[in-house]
This record gives sequence, C-alpha cells and structure tokens, in this order.
Amino acid sequence: MNQFALCRNPIHLASFGFGSGLAPKAPGTFGTLMAVPLWLGLSQLELPIYLAVLVATFVFGVFCCGYTAKAMGVHDHGSIVWDEFVGFWIAMIAVPAEPLWIIAGFALFRLFDIAKPWPIKWLDKKVHGGFGIMIDDVLAGVFAAVVLQIALRYLV
Repeated sequence: MNQFALCRNPIHLASFGFGSGLAPKAPGTFGTLMAVPLWLGLSQLELPIYLAVLVATFVFGVFCCGYTAKAMGVHDHGSIVWDEFVGFWIAMIAVPAEPLWIIAGFALFRLFDIAKPWPIKWLDKKVHGGFGIMIDDVLAGVFAAVVLQIALRYLV
C-alpha cells in the first residue's frame, strides 16, 4: 500500500514521523531531525515526567509501528520512523538543550542506529512486530545516552 495514502490515518501518520519518514533518501535521519524540535519541548519536563512520556511513547510506538508494518506488509519499512523519535529521546535523557549537546546526541544516536553494534543487530534480526521495530532504536538510544552521560560527567 502507498505510504502517502496511509497518511490519512493518524496512526500511520505518527508511524511515518508526521511525514518525515517519507523522505526519499535517509528517512531515519529525517525522522530523527523531526524528533529534535519535539525533544526541545520534552526537555523542559521534570525528569520523572520525561521518563513517563518515554514509556508512553514506547508503548504507543510498539502499537503504531506494528500496525503500520502490518498494513504495509513489510516488517520494518524505512518510512516507519516513530522508533527514531523514541530512540533519540532516550539518547537525550537529562542532556542540556544546547546546540553542541543536541548535535552530539543526534550524531551518536544515528551512529548506533546505523552501525547496529551487538546486540542491536541481533535484536533487529530476531525480534519482530512492533516491539521488534522499536527495540533496536531503543537500544541505540541507550548506547548514545551512556556515551552522552559519560561526556557530561567528564567534560562539563
């Protein structure tokens, strides 16, 4: 099914990162770029609320990404980028909303998401459905978050 036609459904629209995943090249990168301004709003939340939002957006992502993948007949179609949103937001837990840190978080998340070091690559191949679509980006976000927190601890 055509992704553009699916955008009429708000669940599919969310899966496609509000259209950012429909970029003809590098949809994951465009999805992550779309996540940045949304993160700027989220970054204003108290940490416990931020973490609750992450859990909610992950659960929503498992549902919506699985729903869209089923409608498309493709497990993890490149245009499904809600997982990039959540992965980036995980990477940016407790990171200052300053340009240098945003760029570092973006770059680290994309690096881990693209390179897929173990166990990310294993999970990407072995786990299916909405959870499978989400989990590799969640773990890429965790890896990026660890590097960012170490940098914050020792560089700031």
